[in-house]
Amino acid sequence: MKIKKYAPAIILALGVVALLTIMSLSRQNQNLEPGDEKILFYGDTCPHCKNVEEFMSTNGTKAKLSFLELEVYRNQSNAQLLVATAKKCGLDTSAGVGVPLFFDGEKCLLGDQDIINYFKQL
Repeated sequence: MKIKKYAPAIILALGVVALLTIMSLSRQNQNLEPGDEKILFYGDTCPHCKNVEEFMSTNGTKAKLSFLELEVYRNQSNAQLLVATAKKCGLDTSAGVGVPLFFDGEKCLLGDQDIINYFKQL
């Protein structure tokens, strides 16, 4: 019986949490087009992406350069943005696009070594 008493408040609270989550996620990708930002595309289980992440952690890359990090294995809109970005760079996307891929606003760097070498120059 007490559950019925609190049900409207619980439903309202869950609705507010869901709305705030949706607003936060849409803000992250709001008006994001290839060329607008520096972006590191990665996959959460990709070993080459882990190499880049380890380098960035060790060398303070995130403090030196502002860029978005977008996971593409579990996020379809990020995966679509990856393909659009790769096409903008003139990469062949017919067989898919690998990660890690870093877009510096003008060109794409594909693979851990190219990205790490770019970060070393900062």
